[in-house]
Amino acid sequence: MSTLTEKAAVASGYRAGRTLPLRVELVRQLKRRRTLVMGGILAVLPFVLLIAFAIGGDPSERNGQVTLLDTATASGANFAAVNLFVSAGFLLVIPVALFCGDTVASEASWSSLRYLLAAPVPRARLLWSKLVVALGLSLAAMILLPLVALAVGTAAYGWGPLQIPTGGALDTTTATQRLTVVIAYIFLSQLVTAGLAFWLSTKTDAPLGAVGGAVGLTIVGNVLDAVTALGHWRDFLPAHWQFAWADAVQPHLEWSGMIQGTAVSITYALVLFALAFRGFARKDVVS
Repeated sequence: MSTLTEKAAVASGYRAGRTLPLRVELVRQLKRRRTLVMGGILAVLPFVLLIAFAIGGDPSERNGQVTLLDTATASGANFAAVNLFVSAGFLLVIPVALFCGDTVASEASWSSLRYLLAAPVPRARLLWSKLVVALGLSLAAMILLPLVALAVGTAAYGWGPLQIPTGGALDTTTATQRLTVVIAYIFLSQLVTAGLAFWLSTKTDAPLGAVGGAVGLTIVGNVLDAVTALGHWRDFLPAHWQFAWADAVQPHLEWSGMIQGTAVSITYALVLFALAFRGFARKDVVS
């Protein structure tokens, strides 16, 4: 296989950077059933919550303390924020693990990976194309949910300022900006899951193993974060910072928690991505 690549590299007109274009990989992934199903689930969630609030009535105060969930029906912006709150801990982990963990392993399970490399597509180029598309789809999933929630919430509860649980409100322009910050931070905080899933995808021919492994390790991180006996060691766990975005829905935006969470997440992700590229470059691809 390496011999074929070397020969193609000196062939007239061959350009490694033109192999497996991003648009080709994107179209391939968009047409897959799991992409459509995942998009459908995320688009349906706001309607499920809307029905839940309609059946159960408006959220009420608990022990005299108002939470973000209690403000869900205050406006479309609040409804979108609540959708992010209830899904950030687990639901949004699924599309990231699915898109990043299934991408390489699925090619191996279909026995098409070796043919892509024999095309010849350089290994680094193949991984780069798949990683960029997988991250793009993950980001799209995180944008889709609040957009649908904002539309559904506005239709049901009206367009208005974002009511803050601690008191006060953010005008619609500021609320939109803050929600954008929230989405960006959630995406960055999920890069650890993306790195785990992508690395596992290069190590196994079973897509379910890569996806399940990434989700499982993410859950383990959440469990460890709940162990208060670990003290300051929890600061090195990405799960410890997963809800730091709540500082963005306060009267005064506080960046410190999100900066720390982003730094931890990106550090782990870069290491995992590097392991994926390094390991795949030396892997004996037989599938």
